[in-house]
Amino acid sequence: MATLFYGSDTAPISFPDRLMGYLKVIASTKLRRGESFTLTWTGADGETGRSTIWLQPAIPLRFVFDSPEPEQLVGEYLRALADQANAASGLVVDVRTWETAEQASHSPVHAARGTGRAVRAA
Repeated sequence: MATLFYGSDTAPISFPDRLMGYLKVIASTKLRRGESFTLTWTGADGETGRSTIWLQPAIPLRFVFDSPEPEQLVGEYLRALADQANAASGLVVDVRTWETAEQASHSPVHAARGTGRAVRAA
């Protein structure tokens, strides 16, 4: 499990390494552009509700991964999450089901169109 340290809060937020890879790419891209957005998640660490944080360039953010190597990310799923982050509702992920959504975006239909490429998280 990867951890996200947000602002001055000492309690980290945990996500699977590959999901955190997606979140890192999206957050880094948006924050580098000076764009703020919300990140909402459900199903983390047995929580039954949802949590939301406001991500903006002035708030410290640190990503810590268990794996020393970057994750292989699915380009189509990354684009879908980025589109979501650009929407008024912000980026919303369900930690229990995100892998199903990632796999669906990497289906043979997407691959046949040439959009199911894997990308490497930095």
